[in-house]
Amino acid sequence: MATFNFELVSPERVLFSGDVDAVVLPATEGDMTVLAGHSPVMTALKTGFLVITSTPGNGRRVLVRGGFADVNQNGLTVLAERALPAEELTQEILDHEILQAEMAYDASNDPATKHAAESAVAQLREAKAALNF
Repeated sequence: MATFNFELVSPERVLFSGDVDAVVLPATEGDMTVLAGHSPVMTALKTGFLVITSTPGNGRRVLVRGGFADVNQNGLTVLAERALPAEELTQEILDHEILQAEMAYDASNDPATKHAAESAVAQLREAKAALNF
């Protein structure tokens, strides 16, 4: 299987940089899988798990909250507003993320902002359930 270069960057740090087989993105229009040779595209990301596959049958999950992905001839770059590797997630961290999203919902009168916050809360609760917290 052909590989391609992938970089995952959040404001705090570079979480991943290297060759991968595939990356599944939680794009706002629905999940999408990027493989080597993918046509160029740019997409916004919603809250959800990004899955990095660098060896067949071995996926690494990272919870992202917003940002965007850029697929070009050099590979894939994801600039995440917030990114938390699954192995670093705790019930407390997820509860804090849910609280922040709920506060963003309560603090806004803008329908689009409220909808995004509501979606983030739902996705974070799903993540919490998926991790059995």
